[in-house]
Amino acid sequence: MLTIQDVTLHLAGKTLLEGASLAIDRGARVGLVGQNGVGKSTLLKAIAGELAVDKGEITIPTRWSLAMTRQEAPGGDQSLIDTVMGAHEEMAALLAKAEAGEGDLAEIYERLDALDAYTARARAATILAGLGFDEAVQARPCHEFSGGWRMRVALASLLFLSPDLLLLDEPTNHLDLEAVVWLETYLVNYPGTIILVSHDRGLLNRCVTQITHLSEARLRLYAGDYDTFEKQRALQMEIGAKAKAKQDSKRAHLSAFVERFRAKASKAKQAQSRLKMLEKMSEIAVINAERTLPLSFPNPDPLPSPLLTLERVSVGYDGPPILKHIHFQLGHEDRIALLGANGQGKSTLLKLLVGHLKAHEGEVRRSAKLRVGYFAQHQSEALRLSETPMEALTHVMPDGSTQTQIRSRLGGFGFSEDKATTRIANLSGGQKARLLLALMSFDRPHILLLDESTNHLDMDSRHALIEAIQNFKGAVILVSHDPDLVAACADSLWLVNGGTVQPYPGDLDDYRAFLLGKVEKKPDPPKPKPPQPNKQASKDLRAIARAAERDIDRLTAMIAKTEEKMADPTLYTQSSQKAAGYGALLADLKKQLTTAEGIWLRAEAALE
Repeated sequence: MLTIQDVTLHLAGKTLLEGASLAIDRGARVGLVGQNGVGKSTLLKAIAGELAVDKGEITIPTRWSLAMTRQEAPGGDQSLIDTVMGAHEEMAALLAKAEAGEGDLAEIYERLDALDAYTARARAATILAGLGFDEAVQARPCHEFSGGWRMRVALASLLFLSPDLLLLDEPTNHLDLEAVVWLETYLVNYPGTIILVSHDRGLLNRCVTQITHLSEARLRLYAGDYDTFEKQRALQMEIGAKAKAKQDSKRAHLSAFVERFRAKASKAKQAQSRLKMLEKMSEIAVINAERTLPLSFPNPDPLPSPLLTLERVSVGYDGPPILKHIHFQLGHEDRIALLGANGQGKSTLLKLLVGHLKAHEGEVRRSAKLRVGYFAQHQSEALRLSETPMEALTHVMPDGSTQTQIRSRLGGFGFSEDKATTRIANLSGGQKARLLLALMSFDRPHILLLDESTNHLDMDSRHALIEAIQNFKGAVILVSHDPDLVAACADSLWLVNGGTVQPYPGDLDDYRAFLLGKVEKKPDPPKPKPPQPNKQASKDLRAIARAAERDIDRLTAMIAKTEEKMADPTLYTQSSQKAAGYGALLADLKKQLTTAEGIWLRAEAALE
């Protein structure tokens, strides 16, 4: 059992926990929720031992292994699958010794057997596939991928470790709906203990069995999923408010009696008795409703429909187009959600609509005076961290805008006076997302293009964003793995897949059921193709072939050493268990060699 006992924790002059206690049983799946900035990520660091508490104690069973999500994305020349397998440092070191023939091979292989190393590569490949990397892509080096894709590799590495205590901090931020569905299935069947920080209501409803709410520097545990937690909390607030009102009424009545009769000798005794009752009356603690910060998009000047028309358009980067033969019109009241795996072209389509990409073929016609607001997934990386939100908005607001107008615009996105003048580097992820929403809508756009706009937003902020989109008097196209946002804000669904953009005939539940069926039908999850980097195809194929060659050389050497060991007749008289272990290892190595040779042959054939 993990226990948090009377813990107090301060950070940067702010009290995040004060006398907080919590107990989590082995095998529990706990969702840790609370508004942005209350200290959820900090608590995970304290549990992981990376941050000392000021008072109290956090205790984890000594035999438990622990792993936590990291914000650093892996890089380098290692292939994706080798990066994932390398996350298990002990296994990687033993495999290196076995490959080099160092140490007592019998002891090394015995430990590798205990670590289930013989199936490690298959497990790593399955996890990577579930998160969107197919077999050929797994052989490519990490440095070829963007930060978002490399964060997926970091998540795959964490899941591959399969620790007793798994600490997950917003694991879906870099995932599409396809990968989220796979991850939900994975977490539901996870054998260890999970503490999950997430603002994704669907994920919390499907994956956790308990909710821990961090609020007012206290931890409160609720049984059930997130919807059950909301109902229980609302009921507690209602009961607490009624009890407080009743206590206030009684306190007022007693106080009035004391004040009225304190000076009268005949009533002095009764007055003193009531005064003692007042002194002994404990204040009823009321659960306060958390304040939801506002979000509102300024409405644009009216324009006639269609705002945008695309006819037979193809678009991409260097090389062949990613999307072909796109044909549609966008009206001023259209609300569209784009479905499809990452890498199929959803972000490419948005970049075309905002004007960041030019059409390879076809025609794009825009209404005169059309303004488009674009929220990109990784746009926060372009923020100047040394500036304040006031300064950032000043750069884009029209000349002559007053300080009052700029503050008012920031206020519409939840920035108080002190937050408006705080350095962006010191803002939370949710506050940076709000700033980006303010920046994208400064000129009152007619179309909002929102690419994963809920990342880093807490539950209340997501609800505020939904209301802001619903109240917006313009067109909206959104990409999101948040089904609540899609269901509440989209009137139609478009599927981006296989180089095309087509209306999806069903609703979001139909699409989710389709994805879930693909996960449940076979052990390997859906394998959408990640976006190709802007390099020549032959260069990609050569990199794949080289990586496969390295795997073939390594596996061939390990097979030779294993066969040499198995040729020693004393092995079978000393330990039948070790002999069986060598046999299992040899079979697995030969299977891996066959896979590596297949990848190499396909790459060479394509190069020819």
